[in-house]
Amino acid sequence: MPTFHAPDGTVLACHVSGDGPPLICLPGGPMRASAYFGDLGGLAAAGHRVVGLDLRGTGASAAATDPASYRCDRQVDDVEALRLHLGLDRMRLLGHSAGAELATLYTARYPKRVSDLVLVTPAAQAVGGRVTPEDRLEIARLRREEEWFPAAFEALKAITENRATDADWEAVAPFTHGRWDAAARAHRAAGADQRNREAAAVYDAEGAFTPAATREALAGFEGRTLLLAAEFDVAAPPRTVAAAAEAFPHAETVVLPGAGHFPWHDAPEGFVRAVTGFLG
Repeated sequence: MPTFHAPDGTVLACHVSGDGPPLICLPGGPMRASAYFGDLGGLAAAGHRVVGLDLRGTGASAAATDPASYRCDRQVDDVEALRLHLGLDRMRLLGHSAGAELATLYTARYPKRVSDLVLVTPAAQAVGGRVTPEDRLEIARLRREEEWFPAAFEALKAITENRATDADWEAVAPFTHGRWDAAARAHRAAGADQRNREAAAVYDAEGAFTPAATREALAGFEGRTLLLAAEFDVAAPPRTVAAAAEAFPHAETVVLPGAGHFPWHDAPEGFVRAVTGFLG
């Protein structure tokens, strides 16, 4: 397990699997250890050297001495430190969910250092994206024939109306995956121990995102961008992902059918095919 130092001295770790050109992968959560990536649906076996970064305070990376450094924009320096550690002039960068925002901010600050950008079911605050309650409910209704739907949908409505309880947050869990099977339940159960809640509370704190400035910086990005959406994703509905794509000059959007917020779990073959087809 390689380790390296962030500019402020924090010791960071990354996990490497597979052979081939490196693909730097930034986890979401926010602030969840990269272990939840697993093998990214077999991506590491498909000709890619997958490098999963444990963000500061998660997984095998050390906690920050300054909690304010957990803010998304502050962690751009950590990604740059990883690039330098790996000796890459330009890198292929993948971000999932909230990690897509970190990938976006890195690309905006260092556009010449990114050749290919892959944003998987991305959060899009960094470019001014917004998901409305109706966006989420519209996607959720696609699951109306599933046995767990009535209770989960009522809980989702409570969340969108800002009256949620802890029980509601637990009840909406089936919406996170395209299939609410044993593997999805195990993935969900592992999440609590993999996430740094203190850091997550700081990640998108005030000042983290300046969408207008970010979009202006991205206008000069000459690399290619793939935005990968999922048919059943209530967190990043395909419509909002397509809207976010407008911030990137050379972008394409792919929607994986039957998948939820973690598409490499629900549609691994389609996920690997889309990413590998894009990266070449």
